[in-house]
Amino acid sequence: MFESLFDLPLLVVGPAIIVGLCLFAVIGLLVTRRYVLPCLRIRSEISEFSGAMLQSVMVFYGLAVALIAVSVWQTYSDTSKIVSEEATALAGLYRDVSSYPEAVRPQLQHELRDYTQYVIQEAWPAQQHGKVPGGGVERMNRFQAILVSFEPSKDNQKLLHAETLRAYNEMIKARRLRLDAVNTRLPAVMWAVIVMGAFIGLGASFFFRVEDPRLQAIQVLLLAIFIGLVIFMIVALDRPFRGDLGIRSDPYQPIYDQLMKQ
Repeated sequence: MFESLFDLPLLVVGPAIIVGLCLFAVIGLLVTRRYVLPCLRIRSEISEFSGAMLQSVMVFYGLAVALIAVSVWQTYSDTSKIVSEEATALAGLYRDVSSYPEAVRPQLQHELRDYTQYVIQEAWPAQQHGKVPGGGVERMNRFQAILVSFEPSKDNQKLLHAETLRAYNEMIKARRLRLDAVNTRLPAVMWAVIVMGAFIGLGASFFFRVEDPRLQAIQVLLLAIFIGLVIFMIVALDRPFRGDLGIRSDPYQPIYDQLMKQ
């Protein structure tokens, strides 16, 4: 159920998170003011202590969430870079094999075209649902078998073959990193800190005796909205390939259309 949250549109997820926290804030504040505060002896010095405690809670929670948000964004950015590196290596590899002798060149080009088409049409939809695609292994094995069976006879062919093998290794490395990133996510313990910390921080803001309940409600709602926005940002970026902000196969499409189709 929790995993399906990342497949929902952001226009649904964002308001749902914010509305949920706002409902907790309003209901919790009403219950606390009506049933809890009358049972407590709240004097001015106690209010100062409560304010200091709330500041401490929010400072530690803000620091934890800020570090988590930076980590999530860094992972998202690194994954996007890996995708671009694989597409770049794939384009360079295709140009290298285009200079091979006629005996092997069409076979190598065909395998690379087939792999690129597979990545765009089959692998990417699977990644967007949190599944690691496995069909690329067979295609790369066929390409590698053809490539290593070629024996260059001239010096220029030896140089080209060495460069092709280097480009191939770079592409395989980037491909492996891309597949590893499919299941990249925050651990459950971090999500527990994010969610429980939000409720604890909001709950701590209830224990103030403010004469005008409307003023306190407005302030608590503003805090709930801000916390909801931060959590929404983490949810939107936590799965690099999923959701509306998921990384797309855009870097591969121009390579296939402009280079390989020709």
